[in-house]
Amino acid sequence: MTRTTYYTAATLDGFLADEHDSLDWLFKQHIDEAGPMAYGPFIAGIGALVMGATTYAWIRAHHVDRGEAWPYPMPTWVLTHRDPAPVEGADIRFARGDVRPVHAAMVAAAGGKDLWVVGGGDLAADFAEAGLLDELCVQLAPVTLGAGRPLLPRPFDLRLTEVARNGDFACVRYDVGGPYRGD
Repeated sequence: MTRTTYYTAATLDGFLADEHDSLDWLFKQHIDEAGPMAYGPFIAGIGALVMGATTYAWIRAHHVDRGEAWPYPMPTWVLTHRDPAPVEGADIRFARGDVRPVHAAMVAAAGGKDLWVVGGGDLAADFAEAGLLDELCVQLAPVTLGAGRPLLPRPFDLRLTEVARNGDFACVRYDVGGPYRGD
């Protein structure tokens, strides 16, 4: 069964990026690429992915616009209200609005593999609110920012399913239960 995962890294105080969309804090941390919850085994099981416009712009600016290839060989959806430029040779599909039809198209394109919500936090929250996000897998770095782009900007019930250490990171996996109701 295809699962939808929000796989990401965050600071200990719950931010994906600082106030200027910088990830400098992340690249200063050590992680074992063969360790628990590492990227390689995760991405091998992914058949399609989705990201927001800010994440797409960051990947373009830090990889594609510097002469590197688009890093994802699988179909990629970008949810945006803008009209961004496509990347030549990459299977990128731009969409607007409700995440439900995007999720259905991703499942169809994934060929039985899992789906990855790359980011940002608002997009992951949209999938969770629609009941389409199965799990959150986050590598928590030993740094705090005090402000920035939040991991999840809205409240959700989560159920811890796995904890591990990988280098400098505390790696945690949660099942997503739905919006937090406070009862």
